[in-house]
Amino acid sequence: MSGKFEERDNDSTTVGVYRTSSTVAGGRRFSFSALVVVGDKNGSAGMGYAKSNQVPQSVEKAQKEGRRKMRRFPLQGRTIPHAVEGRFGASKVRLVPAAPGTGVIAGAAVRAILDMIGVQDCLTKCYGSSNPKNLVKATFAALDRLRTREQVESVRGVTLGTTAVEDAIRKGAAAMPAARSGEKAQAPVNTVGDDRRGGRGGRGGPGRGPGRGRGGFDGGAPSAPSAPAAPESAGDAPAAG
Repeated sequence: MSGKFEERDNDSTTVGVYRTSSTVAGGRRFSFSALVVVGDKNGSAGMGYAKSNQVPQSVEKAQKEGRRKMRRFPLQGRTIPHAVEGRFGASKVRLVPAAPGTGVIAGAAVRAILDMIGVQDCLTKCYGSSNPKNLVKATFAALDRLRTREQVESVRGVTLGTTAVEDAIRKGAAAMPAARSGEKAQAPVNTVGDDRRGGRGGRGGPGRGPGRGRGGFDGGAPSAPSAPAAPESAGDAPAAG
């Protein structure tokens, strides 16, 4: 039950769908492959790449593979702890932490991974090949090199002070406006002429049928005679002299 619950919580982004064809005796045979990034937007993400004869099947298989390969990465608030670089093939990706409110400055392939991890402020730069497959793998290679301050302190056996990234995050958070409280004000409603229009009909005119005009105008059709007034009750009639 816990595995199904985790799958429902995970989100996925399709980076790309690729089509290949092979020529056989009966014609061309097509196959599709999908590159998908899966994450929980809380520090965990994974990549899946699968093939199938149909696009939905390839995407579904890639999502399952991405869930199996999910791993956790350290974060510093809404950004990464420090600048890092990753390389795969002819592609190189550089990730730089940013102050709150900067946003994610990245391309489609790199942005998909950062969004699935939960990074909201980060600067990126890609060098070399712009192949999405290589960029995704280079980004994961860069994220694998991230280390928190506690991990560095335990490895080196020293005590580190406040980092520059932590100072920038604190200053940026102090400069951001406070969250607004209360309900949103409703927009004004135009009620001028409601007593004359009497309804929400469209533009009316002669020959457009009953009930099609503004204000209940039926386009020139004769109106039905009004019903006679109800007789007075016995209590209201004058007493006979």
